[in-house]
Amino acid sequence: LVPAESGACMISGRAAANWDWPSLRARIGYVPQESLLFSETIEENVVTVPRLLGWSKARLATRAEELLAVVGLEPATYAGRYPAQLSGGERQRVGVARALAADPPIMLMDEPFGAVDPIVRERLQNEFLRLQERLAKTILFVTHDIDEAIKMGDVVAVFETGGIVAQFGPPAEMLANPASDFVARFVGTDRGLKRLSLFRVGELPLSPIVTAPVGSDGAIARRVAHEQPFEHVLMVDAEQRPIGWVHRDRLSAGLVSADHVESTSPLLDRRTTLKDALSMLLDADVQAGLVVDRTGSVRGMIRVEDITRLMREGGPRAADAADATGGPRTADPHNLTDRA
Repeated sequence: LVPAESGACMISGRAAANWDWPSLRARIGYVPQESLLFSETIEENVVTVPRLLGWSKARLATRAEELLAVVGLEPATYAGRYPAQLSGGERQRVGVARALAADPPIMLMDEPFGAVDPIVRERLQNEFLRLQERLAKTILFVTHDIDEAIKMGDVVAVFETGGIVAQFGPPAEMLANPASDFVARFVGTDRGLKRLSLFRVGELPLSPIVTAPVGSDGAIARRVAHEQPFEHVLMVDAEQRPIGWVHRDRLSAGLVSADHVESTSPLLDRRTTLKDALSMLLDADVQAGLVVDRTGSVRGMIRVEDITRLMREGGPRAADAADATGGPRTADPHNLTDRA
């Protein structure tokens, strides 16, 4: 919105100077560094732009409810609250909902997660990546954190002092071939580890798992497990949601129960970066993580050795984990099949 002294800022193939500025502003959702919410209720904050556009009260209420649900805030709980009653992470979510309210094709996010603690920041990053998968917006995301840029961006621009572009391109290219000493120092000496942020769990072939539903025959689960190299069986509920591991040798004739569980593993989804996955496995001091779908049903597992092999080889060899493995193998005595 600042007139250019030279060059042009093109939006949808048209120079910004040639747009009607009020309509241009309406096309851009803005998330500032700090949430900067108004001293109104959360619902009123969310529908700020649609209210200016003259939407009806009924439509405003519906939109606020939809967006609060999208960003993970229960509408019945949060709609009537005020910003002072929310945590920093919750206020940032409201800020994202407000930016999305009029469904703008473009979003400007100015260090949106910079004012929250590292744990909340990581959670917001992951939630926003899942959200972006559904929204498919064009997003200009400003950050001083190169790890965040690599994790969030499809393309990254690194600026030197004075606003000079030092390098612009896909994160993988920047990590593999820094354009200058400045870029190399900026991305850091741990470029190999940072590359794990470029890959998602869904890009790795998943290792198969033998599952045993609670209430199934332990002898059958043990027999099926002995046909596999992995020595543990995963206890699952009726919806194939993981409960925990049991060593196959501890299973015998009789019904399997949750009391057999000896250990658990971190739960990952297809959008989890391999860097985050490796961190979760190391923190939990385990060698394998469970990959679940949106319903929480187990799809397979990845191991530390799978991630380290990828680091050696330079990239994933399979794009679709579910296609690569066919999913977990169940030891359900009523349905002894490979589950897709």
